[in-house]
Amino acid sequence: MSRNPVNSMSRILSRQNILTLYLPTLTLSLGQGIAVPALPVYARSFDVSFGIASTVLVAFAIGGLIAGVPTGYLIDRFGRRKVIIAGPILIAGSSFLAAFAQSFPELLAYRFVAGVGQQMWNIARTTMVAETGADRERGRQMSTIMALQNLGMILGPAVGGLVAALWGVRIPFIFYGVLALISTLPSSLQAPEAAEPRRGQPGASEEQPSWGWLRSTPIFLFFLGLFFAGISRGALFSGTLNVYAVYAYGVGPETIGFMAGAAGAIGIPITLLAGTVMDRYGRKASIIPGFTLITLALGIMVATAAFGWPFPVFVAIFLIVQGALTVTSGNLQVLGSDLAPAAARGRFFGVWQTVNQMGSVLSPSGFALLAETAGAPAGFAYLALASFLVVVLIGWFVPDPVGRKRAVAEAAQA
Repeated sequence: MSRNPVNSMSRILSRQNILTLYLPTLTLSLGQGIAVPALPVYARSFDVSFGIASTVLVAFAIGGLIAGVPTGYLIDRFGRRKVIIAGPILIAGSSFLAAFAQSFPELLAYRFVAGVGQQMWNIARTTMVAETGADRERGRQMSTIMALQNLGMILGPAVGGLVAALWGVRIPFIFYGVLALISTLPSSLQAPEAAEPRRGQPGASEEQPSWGWLRSTPIFLFFLGLFFAGISRGALFSGTLNVYAVYAYGVGPETIGFMAGAAGAIGIPITLLAGTVMDRYGRKASIIPGFTLITLALGIMVATAAFGWPFPVFVAIFLIVQGALTVTSGNLQVLGSDLAPAAARGRFFGVWQTVNQMGSVLSPSGFALLAETAGAPAGFAYLALASFLVVVLIGWFVPDPVGRKRAVAEAAQA
């Protein structure tokens, strides 16, 4: 797939991308960011331990795990537009209900439903990137999405921390629900997506959506690397460090909101740069350095927890970890879009998200178990080891089609 690079940025910023990808990403992440500082304090308000409180993150991840493959099937069967609208509607409803939860198990149930809705949105948007972006555009397309997501995480936590301090830890979830509903409007106003020609009709592809691509060794190893990526980043993305800060240092929602906002500010320029690097030099040029940096940063976090370093030191290491995470934001999704079979993208990304979510479920739950039984340093070591395995698997055993094309082109010129 080859396109004129002069016009690539205009396609990346097309009306369709702005309305169906970028604006919904910003509003959803803004709502999620508003809920971030309130969630660990809200969980603690039910008088549960640190390990039990962490399951509020696990419930969200399990919802996404269960929704993965069914969502991929729905996309291939009915189209991504319907799914891209339905996901935020589920998030909105569950968030409104969470604001009035009367028990911790009830809160867990609503977070589970929110995880289902978030997964539907994630898979639909990734499928859209794979369908609409060229080889040398997908990196910047995805990095724009991730940068806007980080922007929401800059603005959201600061607002959420203030809202929680003024009106209580339940109110941010109402804000989250309203913004999730708002995120459906741009996609709803778009004209329906063009129907794909059915098999046997003129113009239809004879390649039938199937599951045969699962037998491919590179794809299997890619999914294995993706699983360990879910373990290494799942706990960090889901807010385990925020929960740890509440229990280890006794901080409140205002402080957590400031930390999350600072991390988002660091992440935006890094994310945009990573997208340009992926499109120019190949996907591994971002993946390998990014996960190597995560491994090293988490190693430092092990020492932070083991030696009980003071809170300012924890904040500094926290920001290093978050900066390392942004290097990898979206890069495995972009590599997946290169490897996905054209006739079964929904199924591919359904499995993609399921495998990733399996790691994401084991990430905070494994961290919580180790933290309860062996201490927080063991939990951080667990995440660091998983990140190192990503470097090995993706770096050595998974092809990089865009990077390979660049290498072939440079060899031909030489």
